[in-house]
Amino acid sequence: CMLDYINSYFAVFTFYTAMAIEFSGLMHVSYFIQKCVGWAAGKPIQSNEPPKSAAQAAFFWFRVVLSAVVLAFSLAVTLEGLFTGNTTMWDGVPNAVAVIIFFLLMSVVGLLEGMQIAFFAVAK
Repeated sequence: CMLDYINSYFAVFTFYTAMAIEFSGLMHVSYFIQKCVGWAAGKPIQSNEPPKSAAQAAFFWFRVVLSAVVLAFSLAVTLEGLFTGNTTMWDGVPNAVAVIIFFLLMSVVGLLEGMQIAFFAVAK
């Protein structure tokens, strides 16, 4: 944890905003992916947290399902816009190419996120 970087009011605001987003569960579909990968690898996910109570587990899985629904809706709206041409893409670019470019750019963002995590891990 890098709490020593929280040294200004903007950093505190950013931290509390991130904590609110984490509590809301909008990103919890990543935990489902983590559990699926652990299951596929045949290795249990090790955690320092105590086991969840029934209420905590129900709240956790509610947030996972909510996150998956929001993600699916967002992807559906984005793809609908790309396939119908409701974008600011150049006029000569076919809609299918716009979809391919979208997924390529999303892959680049994913790679950059992974590199950022790796750089911080190496820096420690």
